[in-house]
Amino acid sequence: MAHIKFESVGIEFPIFNATGRSLTSRLLEVATGGRLDRDPSGRVLVRSLDNLNFEISEGERVGLLGHNGAGKSTLLRALSRVYQPHHGKAHIDGKVTSLIDIALGLNPEATGRENIFLRGALLGIPKTQLQQMFQEIVDFSELGNFIEMPMRTYSAGMQLRLAFAVSTVVSPEILLMDEWLSVGDMGFVQKAEQRLAELVSKSKILVIASHSRSLIEKTCNRAIWLEHGRIKLDGPVKEVTEAYWGNSSEGTIDG
Repeated sequence: MAHIKFESVGIEFPIFNATGRSLTSRLLEVATGGRLDRDPSGRVLVRSLDNLNFEISEGERVGLLGHNGAGKSTLLRALSRVYQPHHGKAHIDGKVTSLIDIALGLNPEATGRENIFLRGALLGIPKTQLQQMFQEIVDFSELGNFIEMPMRTYSAGMQLRLAFAVSTVVSPEILLMDEWLSVGDMGFVQKAEQRLAELVSKSKILVIASHSRSLIEKTCNRAIWLEHGRIKLDGPVKEVTEAYWGNSSEGTIDG
């Protein structure tokens, strides 16, 4: 059963060479909302997440809200186990698929074929399973014979199509997204949108960070509002979006 539980989770990053530099420290204060501390050696620490407590169960579609620097991306990376808590405990049960950086692990000098296995390995897909899915991935990416060419010969659109085709071939229990992916030219977008919708519907838990009110309200049934690395509000999606954006029902982009 897919389940997530964070108990007093905190994540912090040391900032080297910032000690004694008042201007740098002040800029860091502004950028991080003042969530600064120092370790025993005097190094400046940025507290990206601070004392997070929440649970997410199967069937929940959770939208992460907050201004840039509020901790949304850090939380997604903690959920994907890229970052480990410095304080507290993170319990994550279920297969996690992250669509935060779909091009991670791709090598421009390797062929499309080789990159399918490179990216698939990072996603935890067994080689035998990738071999079975290989033709499906190639067909979806629409690369044809280019699959045997080095990726550096691809256009930007071709690279994105390959990355997307590999990254979305899985059936995740816990799906993590940083905004809704928009990939490729107009001829590919509709197919990609359908694939994403299917992926979301198959996942047992979805956590998506977005600045789009319409996307959050359409996709999610719960929202968590982060501010300075802490949870300001957690509840039903309409309740949280109205508190965050106000009563207007218009889709809003918050910078």
